[in-house]
Amino acid sequence: MAVLLAQISDLHLDGSERATERAGRVMDYLRNLPHPVDALLVTGDIADHGAEAEYMEAAGLLTAPFPVLTCPGNHDVRPAYRKALLGEAPDESPINRIHHIAGTAILMCDSTIPGRDEGRLDAETLDWIAARLTELPQDTPALIAFHQPPVDLHHPLPDSYRLEQPEKLAALLAAHPQVVAVLTGHAHTAAVSTFADRPLIVGPGVTWTLRMPWEGDRPADRDQPPGLAFHILGDDRRLTTHYRVVL
Repeated sequence: MAVLLAQISDLHLDGSERATERAGRVMDYLRNLPHPVDALLVTGDIADHGAEAEYMEAAGLLTAPFPVLTCPGNHDVRPAYRKALLGEAPDESPINRIHHIAGTAILMCDSTIPGRDEGRLDAETLDWIAARLTELPQDTPALIAFHQPPVDLHHPLPDSYRLEQPEKLAALLAAHPQVVAVLTGHAHTAAVSTFADRPLIVGPGVTWTLRMPWEGDRPADRDQPPGLAFHILGDDRRLTTHYRVVL
């Protein structure tokens, strides 16, 4: 295996015993794997209300013997996220980071629009993505992760709050073939699609699972156990994903 990654999303930590237990259960599972992952990706909605206390709890829960890479979601608040989770000076600018893990570049991008549930990769973030990809050697595979999916998932709830202007990202990816896949969260359902001729992988939610229209009228299934994804990126740049629930 070239690189083994785990992905979790939508923890929605709110200080409640339920949210803490579910996030802790997933992290205990990952920490106790016989073969540790190379990194964990957390694709947004880490906090439920964007309060500093929620990010302080997240910082403790996400402590691990492997790198933990995060990006914000629509429930996250940039200044509190920066201060309490990243230990940085609080400000409102997009939170974009590139990480180099086992020969793979992972771009954790900020697709949030403060005060809104829809997402958008703004001009600053798109320029940042283009610059980071241009700097990479052409033989370095890359993954791009952010919160809101850029395609419809056939449920009215996430499809009402998806990524706006996805064609701008698609045009950028057309110029950078080293991008292997796009990873998102937000929808609270394990899903697979395509975007810009690449795999689009949606991580399941930790807090609750989306009930699809053919499964019933109430969208939030709070009885399902928290989920996670494992991504294996092989030397041939083929991405294979396995989903798990943590009982």
